[in-house]
Amino acid sequence: MNDTPLVEVAESHLDAPRLGDPRYAAEPASVFAELRSRYGPVAPVLLVGDVPAWLVLGHRELQHVTADTETFSRNSSRWRLGPQLPPEWPLWPMLGGGRGGRALLFLEGEEHRARSVAVSHALTGDLLEFRARCEQFAEELVASFAADGEAELMSAYAMRLPLLAVGWALGLSPKQGEDLVDSVTAMTAGGPDAFAGQQRLRDVFAELVERNRKSPGRDVTGRLSTHPAGLTDLELVEDLAVVATAGHQTTGNWIGNALRLMLTDPRYTDSFARGRLPVGQALREVLWEDSPTQVVAGRWATRPVELGTARIQTGDMVLLGLAAANHDPTIRPADGSTPRGSQAYLSYSHGRHGCPGPARDMAEVIAVAAIEVLLDSLPDMALACAPEALSWHPGVWLRGLQALPVTFTPALHAGQAPAPWG
Repeated sequence: MNDTPLVEVAESHLDAPRLGDPRYAAEPASVFAELRSRYGPVAPVLLVGDVPAWLVLGHRELQHVTADTETFSRNSSRWRLGPQLPPEWPLWPMLGGGRGGRALLFLEGEEHRARSVAVSHALTGDLLEFRARCEQFAEELVASFAADGEAELMSAYAMRLPLLAVGWALGLSPKQGEDLVDSVTAMTAGGPDAFAGQQRLRDVFAELVERNRKSPGRDVTGRLSTHPAGLTDLELVEDLAVVATAGHQTTGNWIGNALRLMLTDPRYTDSFARGRLPVGQALREVLWEDSPTQVVAGRWATRPVELGTARIQTGDMVLLGLAAANHDPTIRPADGSTPRGSQAYLSYSHGRHGCPGPARDMAEVIAVAAIEVLLDSLPDMALACAPEALSWHPGVWLRGLQALPVTFTPALHAGQAPAPWG
C-alpha cells in the first residue's frame, strides 16, 4: 500500500508527524520527547495512509485512559474512520479488524472479564518446571554457537529462546513453532505481508485447537480449551494468537534490548555483567529505559473528551504510548535515570486490559534465563560492530533490533541448537 491518504485529515492533525518512519524506528525516545515538548501529554499523530490518531505520552494520562473504560472503549467497531478504510489496510491485524475483533484484547465488560479469567487460568502453570525448561533451552542454544567465537544473537538466541519456551508451554509442534515466528513477525511489522502473516498464525492455532479438542494436553492450550468459560474454536484461536504474539515478540525484543544496553551502556554493563543488581531487577530497569512495546492500539472515545490539551471527538482512536509514558519527566528522576526499584513502568500496559500477571511472570522467567545463561557461558562477550551501526525493525508497535552481532572467546563445550521442544 502506498502513502496516498486514505481519509480526510482533520485540522487538528494537519501538521502531525507519522509514526513508523525510519527516524521513529531508530530514535523513538527522541520522537516522543519532541512530541511532548510540542503538544504536551497527548499528541496528534498519523499512521500509514495518513490515518489520524491521538498518542498518549503522559504517565498519568495513560493510566486514566486505561482505567476509564466507559469513555475509552477497546471495541474497534466504535472507530468512526474504520468504515472508510480498505480491508487490506496493513495495520488492521493489530487493531481488531475483521475476525481479530473477537480476540480477548478487543472485548469489553463481562465477556472480557470471563475470557480474561480463562486465559489467566490457562497461563498459571508450574513456574519451577517452566524455569528449568527455559534454562535448558538457553544452555542448548548457547552450546550451538559457543565454539564459534561469534554469533548474531537476535536470530540465534534472543528471538529463538522465547519461541522454544512459548512453544513448549502452548504445546506447539516444531513446524508450528517455526511458522509462528514468521507469521508474527510479518503481522506486527504492519507491512504488505501483515494479513498473510495473520492468516498463517490463525492456521497454526486452528491445527492446535483441533488436536486439543480430540485430546487435551497438560499445557496452556489444553487448560484453555477445557476451561468452564467454554470458548469456541474461533475464540481459542484468537486468544492463543494473542498469547503467542505477546510471549514471543515482546520477550525476544526485551532480551535483545537488554543485551544491547549491557554491551553499549556502562550503567547496564554494571547492572548485568558486573552484578550490581539481580538480573530480574536489571531487566525491569530495561523496561523503563527501552521498552520492547512502544505503542499499544488502541482505544476509541465513546464521547467528546479533553485529555491533556487535546480535544478528542467521539469515535477518535487513542494510542497508548507505553514507552513514552515510561519516560515522562514528571515521574523520572531529574537526571533521567530509571526510578530504582519502582515497578510503575507501563510496558505491560495498565488496567483491565493490561498483560495478565501469569504472562508477566513467564516473560520474566524467559528473560532472566536468557541473560543469566549467556553471562555464565560467555562472560567476555563484546559487540562486534559500532553501536550506531545497529539497525531496528520498522513498525509502530514494537522496538527490536534486526541483528546483534557479538564476539567472545570460543568455549570448549558446543552442540546443536535444540529442536523445539525436545
